Amino acid sequence: MSNQENDGMNRAKFYQLALFPLNNGATNVYFVLILSYIATFGSKVLGLIAIFASVMVTGMRVFDAVTDPIIGALMDKTVTKFGKFRPFMVIGSAIMAVSVICLYVLTPFVPESMMWLRYTLFIVLYAVWVIGYTFQTSVTRSAQAVLTNDPKQRPLFTIFNTIGSLAGMGAMQFIGPILAGDGIFGDYNQTWFAVMTPIGIAVSVLLTFLAIIGIWEKDQPKYFGLGAAKQEQVRISEYVGIIRKNKPLQRLMVAGGGCKLALSIATNVTVLCMLYSSMMGRYDTLYLPMMVLGYVFAVPFFLLTVRTSQKKGQKASLVRYVSVALICYVGVLVLLLLWNQGNPAFNLNIYEVDAAGDFHLTINLYTILFILFFGVGYGAYYSTADMPIPMVADCADYETYRSGKFIPGIMGTLFSLVDKLVSSLSATVVSIALLFIGISDLPTKTTPYAPGMNWVVIVLFCIIPMVAWALTLWAMKSYELDGKRVKTIQAVNAARKKAIAEGMSLQEAMDTITDETVAQ
Repeated sequence: MSNQENDGMNRAKFYQLALFPLNNGATNVYFVLILSYIATFGSKVLGLIAIFASVMVTGMRVFDAVTDPIIGALMDKTVTKFGKFRPFMVIGSAIMAVSVICLYVLTPFVPESMMWLRYTLFIVLYAVWVIGYTFQTSVTRSAQAVLTNDPKQRPLFTIFNTIGSLAGMGAMQFIGPILAGDGIFGDYNQTWFAVMTPIGIAVSVLLTFLAIIGIWEKDQPKYFGLGAAKQEQVRISEYVGIIRKNKPLQRLMVAGGGCKLALSIATNVTVLCMLYSSMMGRYDTLYLPMMVLGYVFAVPFFLLTVRTSQKKGQKASLVRYVSVALICYVGVLVLLLLWNQGNPAFNLNIYEVDAAGDFHLTINLYTILFILFFGVGYGAYYSTADMPIPMVADCADYETYRSGKFIPGIMGTLFSLVDKLVSSLSATVVSIALLFIGISDLPTKTTPYAPGMNWVVIVLFCIIPMVAWALTLWAMKSYELDGKRVKTIQAVNAARKKAIAEGMSLQEAMDTITDETVAQ
């Protein structure tokens, strides 16, 4: 199948659909390595004040969000022999690798007597990493617009993105707790970070290389927008006007932010340590099994979301499966409210290994119900967590339809700005919640239960994600880019592009080719 069909539809080859989403997996490696563990690193390894490390996570996430539109504008203006998007992938990957090595491997060697330097290096290296992260993550959303505009292909991003996430984020989440075992490197100490850093970099670089292969052929001017001779440049000062006029993008910002907030808080390593270790006392036999079960439950939901998206549009799919997650987490909430410390009937327990090394299955009804509600709910919301990414491409196409401007960099990073501002709250929300019950140090798997910790878990693990999903459903209620509307927009854009290629000016094509003329 050729990339550009006679109907004007830009379709991707299978290997392109499969490989480019790995760019998201490449950056998700750092989502775990940095955003999940940097507060612990600052507190436990460098000896920084715990609340400082947590607040810095939020502060740098805000800095990350602020740099997004700047890099998005730069991306829209960039045209090189190496393409528009590939330079940002390479540069971003290199910056992240170098900064993380300096932060996690070299900074701990600064003497404790020079704490001021530890604080300074923590801030500076973290900020440099953020810039690299923004470079590469911006491409994931922006390049969707050139990869394919076929409504049947775009939903496939979630499937291949999951594969990349399992290779990236999943690998880090799986390997990390194993290496933190008492018989290996210990509880997230200096050695653990020194070993995890090169592992994470190697995985990320490999995924980046594959993603570059995936976007290589599409990263050229003939796939950029309507194909007008000169693309109008958009100033940063015009961003507010774009957001105000692009209503679908506004709605998607709320939905995407809600999904990301739910994911970042509910999967925060501190929250999971409190749940599986401090409350249940079985971190080693619960953390990895529950994580694996979540991924297993997610598999059928990814297939269902793609099928629903291809038949009814991505909006219908997002609404349906976020609703499933919300309903299931009502059950999770009830179970956590019933939790009774010391009562085995109301505690999670799957198996035990006795002193002789023999395996004994000890699962109870409480655990079975938790697995069902959590598994289905996690599977549903995990399958929708990255669904807004290909939907950004729909919003970018809508902007081209509305204004004639091809600005995928700005569209992707405007969405990312709100996404990151919202998700930046996760580390600070966790720390503030702990302060309410008198805990200043972030709990790890060795932290004993403290009074009130169960309520912190209930709020962070259940209630906040549920509120975020409710906001997502509210935002999608007025989101106009359903399956039918997207097809109309694609048809109009294709007709305008053809007319421009035949000599019509951009403005004339915008004025004369409309929904009505295409429908005729």
